[in-house]
Amino acid sequence: MTVQDLVGSYSIQGSNQEETDYISYHGFLTLSLDQNNRIIAQWIIGDHKQNGTGFFKDDILVINFQYEGEDQKVYKGTAVYRCLTQDILDGFWSEKHGDPLYLGSEYCVRINTSEFLN
Repeated sequence: MTVQDLVGSYSIQGSNQEETDYISYHGFLTLSLDQNNRIIAQWIIGDHKQNGTGFFKDDILVINFQYEGEDQKVYKGTAVYRCLTQDILDGFWSEKHGDPLYLGSEYCVRINTSEFLN
């Protein structure tokens, strides 16, 4: 698998950085590439947007992300995904100011763009 194989949009479900593994959010992840074949990521979860940049090697995708919270502060973290196939990413994440005892989780499935056309 190459980094180019990951470009596209994914439906996501995830759990926050807390004790429970309960699915606490759904949304979308879009992956594109910059001129150096580095990953550009954007998550949309409800009306909330997060942006990140990252890299890919040996079927592992690492993205450093940030977003502005409702309190106008910038929050930062890292997401790590195992690329099970070019259509399925299974990952975990942590924010700098999140609970250090737990990791968030995220499962991503590629959205087939032809589904939108039918």
